[in-house]
Amino acid sequence: MQREVIIIGGGIAGLQCGRDLRLAGHATRVLERARGVGGRCATRRFKGQPIDFGPMFLHGHALPFLHAVAEVAGAIPGSAWPHRIQGQGQPCQPSAFEAAEQRMNLPAGMNSFAKHLAAGQDVRLLTCVTGLSLEGDRFLLKTEGGETFACQDLVLALALEETLGLLATLEPSPELASVRTLLGMFTSVPSLTLLAAYPLDARAPDWDLFYPDASGSLQLIAQDSRKRGAPKYLTLVIQARPRWSRERLELPQESWAAELLKEAADCVGEWVLRPLWLSPHRWRFARVDRGNELSRPVLIRLKTGQRLGLAGDVFAPGGGVQAAWLSGSLLAQRILSKEP
Repeated sequence: MQREVIIIGGGIAGLQCGRDLRLAGHATRVLERARGVGGRCATRRFKGQPIDFGPMFLHGHALPFLHAVAEVAGAIPGSAWPHRIQGQGQPCQPSAFEAAEQRMNLPAGMNSFAKHLAAGQDVRLLTCVTGLSLEGDRFLLKTEGGETFACQDLVLALALEETLGLLATLEPSPELASVRTLLGMFTSVPSLTLLAAYPLDARAPDWDLFYPDASGSLQLIAQDSRKRGAPKYLTLVIQARPRWSRERLELPQESWAAELLKEAADCVGEWVLRPLWLSPHRWRFARVDRGNELSRPVLIRLKTGQRLGLAGDVFAPGGGVQAAWLSGSLLAQRILSKEP
């Protein structure tokens, strides 16, 4: 029998790692604390219409990743969205607009990619792991609900700071100390985000994506409804700059939401102040800071025999969804090759 692998984190990295291991015959289980898979590849719906509020589109140059996205039902390979870009502000992922990059659109929403990767896997939702310990040659996982799990191979596919938090619950060892020191050199950036819906006959701006040059608070405004085939509503996604988000991260959401909406109205038009629906979201760990990435995922064997793998967007060059997917796939390969 193959060793069971437990993966903590149902984002793109964890799901891809689990998918590859399962296809190779391993027994895998994915534990995800949220109500759905996808992590930062997130989509909500307003009266049935998808609105993406993490990455606005997928992009990459690695053929295996592009092929994986193209397998999603309804995927539009080679999509040029966003077609119209206004402003010279700094994109979250500047490489997305390089000639070698291919942009991909998923009309059903970005999280349809995660759902595709999760198909056929044993995914346990609403399962928050709060602590790790070692017993013999196995990891013991404690959850918020009181349930426990055990495995010999464990993968942490979480945001950087969440990974460090779980590693801190394990008894200190030289192997773990070196990993914690390494990861402590990197950081994630936050993003306060607003989703807003308006009547379809609102005064829609003539752009898909807007990077405000002069705004000290706005990173971007996306006209998400332009990605949909036959939208019923005009939808905007308003994302704040990392520094502005960090300064207001612990404030009540109604406070920073009102600030963001007012700034968006100043940039786009007074009509933005009257949404049919408004939904704030606080991304504490939106993405890794640009340039803060490792070349590959981490896999270590403890002296007691357990193997611990780490995957996520910090564990592959370039950051973003492609990096998360590549790290999960490469970690699965390393586990299958019985490294280290």
